Amino acid sequence: MPRALRRLLHLMLFCPLSKGLQSRLPAIKVKYLLLAWLGILIVSWIVYMQYASYAELCRGHVCQMVICDHYRRGIISGSSCKALCDQKTLTLHRCMSTSSTHQVYIGLWKDRPVVIKCGIEDPGNMDGVPDTLPRPEMSLFDKPTRGTSMDEFKEMLHSFLKANLGEQPSLSALVDRVITLADVNQDGKVSLAEAKSIWALLHINEFLLMVALQEKEHTPKLLGFCGDLYVTERVIHSSLYGLEVPQQLKAVIPEALASSLNHWLAPSWPRRARITIGLLEFVEEVFHGSYGSFLICDASPHHVGYNTKYDCKMANLRSVASEAMVRAFLKGRRCESNADCTYGRDCTATCDRLVRQCNTEVVQPNLAKVCMLLQDYLLFGAPSDLRGDLEKQLRTCVTLSGLASQMEVHHSLVLNNLKTLLWKKISNTQYS
Repeated sequence: MPRALRRLLHLMLFCPLSKGLQSRLPAIKVKYLLLAWLGILIVSWIVYMQYASYAELCRGHVCQMVICDHYRRGIISGSSCKALCDQKTLTLHRCMSTSSTHQVYIGLWKDRPVVIKCGIEDPGNMDGVPDTLPRPEMSLFDKPTRGTSMDEFKEMLHSFLKANLGEQPSLSALVDRVITLADVNQDGKVSLAEAKSIWALLHINEFLLMVALQEKEHTPKLLGFCGDLYVTERVIHSSLYGLEVPQQLKAVIPEALASSLNHWLAPSWPRRARITIGLLEFVEEVFHGSYGSFLICDASPHHVGYNTKYDCKMANLRSVASEAMVRAFLKGRRCESNADCTYGRDCTATCDRLVRQCNTEVVQPNLAKVCMLLQDYLLFGAPSDLRGDLEKQLRTCVTLSGLASQMEVHHSLVLNNLKTLLWKKISNTQYS
């Protein structure tokens, strides 16, 4: 190393130190060297894990290739197909996938930020399958079959929705909504490719809920689809908190430290109160909706988001299920749609996951689960004149038990009391 460069490094590293520290230079050199190497190792490990995770989890190019191949062969259709496969105005960018079979990307559609979701079969599950058998992604679009009339297709839809949402007087209206959604070219008819696409999509729990809750304020808007790929509006903030600790660091960072970081990086308390009011409104919306009641199986901060105006938006509906479907699972019945899940990708996995998550729903309604989440979210930084009442209301809320349908008055009273308490504090302010 040139002498001038060595002197420059010496000045930069050691001149700021006092003479007392310089007398202990050998020990300090060793400590600095160890710390520097430790930092390099940690950063290298994080970069490697991120790269390995990305390579394993992010396979959107495979999803796009399969979807566009099916589209060009006339197997599927959808309002987003031309933009994705021909015009290239729908593009996948940042990967948000947490599963190799459930692909989630932040993308652009005509310069508008969107979320693109699709599923692909895990190649590892294909080992030992003879080449003569149809691939799972081909059997995905095997219904309805050629020759199915419109009346027969409507009956298929009605039976499927009844099995998944329960007997509801408004199911006929929902069938009409699905038919309108499937009619991409708006010619008053549904082609076989359009019917195959919408049938496959309805077997995805989140898509079915988006269609059923389409008019609800706190549900992301469905913007388009192509085959079983669908596009929704982007929820800018996809978690209640401002910081999400990377999966690779959760084993290293103490839970108390992660919780403290969440608290300090979360929105200000009045904005958290506004988001909370929206979340409570969502609980109301799914309590007794037009198409039945829905259960929030996993009230996680990573499933609840908000927009730039701090209005609550559900960033992920995969943990929400219809009460009728969960009750069927808990009684030991198979998922009604499993017979149609020959591709084995979403329905069976969704059934198993929802059974595990919702096995306590008979003693813990939606509101109690949400209030358990809000105890940590709302009490930190709460105004001193409100904290006592807020603690009391949340304590009452988390002790709710039994089916909400069996205690409707008490459920509504607790929810309204909590919402009113928060609204009074932020009404007539810049946060209202």
